[in-house]
Amino acid sequence: MTEIEIEFCVPCGLYSYAREVQDAVIEEYGERIDSVRLTTGDGGVFKIYADGDLIWDKSISDDGLDHDEILADIDEYVGVEA
Repeated sequence: MTEIEIEFCVPCGLYSYAREVQDAVIEEYGERIDSVRLTTGDGGVFKIYADGDLIWDKSISDDGLDHDEILADIDEYVGVEA
C-alpha cells in the first residue's frame, strides 16, 4: 500500500489547502492507501510524495494548486502499486 505525504509552506498560509488535498485524497483512495501525512515547510513549497517519491510539485506545475491534477498524479502512482 501507499503512504502519501503533503509538504506545505506554513508562512505562505497553505495549511488550509493542504488539509483540503488531504481530505480529497482520503475520500478518493480511502483504504487503498496506508496514510496521508502533512509535513510543514517554508519557501513556498507545496509538494506531494508517494512512498518517498516526489510525484507533484507546485513549482513545476502549469496549473498551480489544482486538486484534479494532484489527484491524477496520485492515481497514476496508486494505480501502478495496486
